[in-house]
Amino acid sequence: MTETPLIGSLASGAPRAELSGARIGVVTFPGTLDDRDAARAVRLSGATAVELWHADTELADVDAVVIPGGFSYGDYLRAGAISRFAPLMTRIVDAANSDAKLPVLGICNGFQILTEAHLLPGSMIKNDHLKFLCRDQVLRVENNTTAWTNAYAAGQEITVPLKNQDGQYIADEKTLDALEAEGRVAFRYVGMNPNGSRRDIAGITNAAGNVVGLMPHPEHAIEHGYGPDHTGTDGLGFFTSVLNTLLGGK
Repeated sequence: MTETPLIGSLASGAPRAELSGARIGVVTFPGTLDDRDAARAVRLSGATAVELWHADTELADVDAVVIPGGFSYGDYLRAGAISRFAPLMTRIVDAANSDAKLPVLGICNGFQILTEAHLLPGSMIKNDHLKFLCRDQVLRVENNTTAWTNAYAAGQEITVPLKNQDGQYIADEKTLDALEAEGRVAFRYVGMNPNGSRRDIAGITNAAGNVVGLMPHPEHAIEHGYGPDHTGTDGLGFFTSVLNTLLGGK
């Protein structure tokens, strides 16, 4: 009988000393569900997780930002539409577009918020089958040169959980063609398209590669024994990728 490891006991080893000063902000909106999971992923990667509240007006000197999943403001208007106007989002947009190019990761509802804030193109609508879906999802890494994907190999297939009801990524054909031509499709669904997203797109990046959004949840695949199939840690690479980027910048 194989003994199930303790939570975190096999996850990432001892944090590297040079990462001890890396500060990754995790934003919480009313209705956010996965902020603590994202913060745990940050800590397991070796960095310091910094709590950020949507009404904050400063970024607390963080080196990168994660906008996690959930149902911000209950998705009452449109997923991510109200959060886009939060005071902290103004700071995040400015920092992401600045010369410093703050790394920003949007997961699920966070991806929706990034499209509403126009940090990423396109939009998210309800799944084509009009049902909430929760499953382990295989993704193919299409672009491994971004701040959040450089720990992966191009073409690598990873498995992370997916859970959404507004997960269908849409954009006009001109935008989709541009994303393809510029290599800005970061992830694509493999095996099945769970929500009808155009061209099987699961995640995209901005032109600079510092902003990435995806619908599935890498923060739920970071520990041996507790990820997909009870063995998956495929999601941890997102968080080690941004640390690679920060170390390179330093």
